[in-house]
Amino acid sequence: MTRHPPIVVRVVTWNLFHGRDDPPDPSLRTWRSRLLRITERSATHEQVNRPLREEFAARLATLAWDVALLQEVPPGWLRPLAGAARASGASALTSRNFLHIARAALARLNPDLVASGEGGSNQVLARPSWRISRVARRTTAPRPERRRMLLVRLREPGGAELVVANVHLSTRDPTDEALAAAQYAVAWSDGAPLVFGGDLNLRPDRAPAAFAELGARHGLSGATAPGAIDHLLVRGLVPLHEAEAFAPSAREVPGSDGLAIRLSDHSPVAATFEVR
Repeated sequence: MTRHPPIVVRVVTWNLFHGRDDPPDPSLRTWRSRLLRITERSATHEQVNRPLREEFAARLATLAWDVALLQEVPPGWLRPLAGAARASGASALTSRNFLHIARAALARLNPDLVASGEGGSNQVLARPSWRISRVARRTTAPRPERRRMLLVRLREPGGAELVVANVHLSTRDPTDEALAAAQYAVAWSDGAPLVFGGDLNLRPDRAPAAFAELGARHGLSGATAPGAIDHLLVRGLVPLHEAEAFAPSAREVPGSDGLAIRLSDHSPVAATFEVR
């Protein structure tokens, strides 16, 4: 009998902070920068109030991953991000997307002032040899901010399947929302290996019961770290490298005069699994 090599998939999740930067020195986040778009500088970093789509796309493209789960993404970024990473993609619009063309135009003029007012989306990108075979979207919370789960079924040329459920859960009492979303994702996966990940807004050290219930009810495990909110929980996959956040420097790009621009207020989290 011919033995095929195991299928290994590396998954990353990253909250893009609506395409904005977040310097380590909070004194750089000034009102004059927010209102007048003045660049603030320290000895090592700068805070820029300008569009950073190209920088995010380039940084994401350099990271090693097969599947990427992205949250707080400006809705118009799907094609540029996927193109830079040579990936296919899918998107689920979340909140504040009424009059999205006008909102996007205002955000290009002043990203920090408009901030999340531009509107948002959850996105999933998949690099070859994985391809997207099916997509679904489900609202996990209608208010105060609409939260939506993006579900994607991926297929590999040999026939292996992987289901990804990308969420950005509410900041207030997300436990019930997480359990309901996980129940739907498990049912939708229909027995295929499942990654249930994204920004859960749940920390294992503060909400241990939530993670215990996700495991007991839905077979999901693999929390990132005790104080983390970005997770890649899995069911039916063999962990090869457990979920771990990148160092903050991994999301930095060159600015002016040798200074660094730190993208987002979240570091990417990555994990590697074997699909059987």
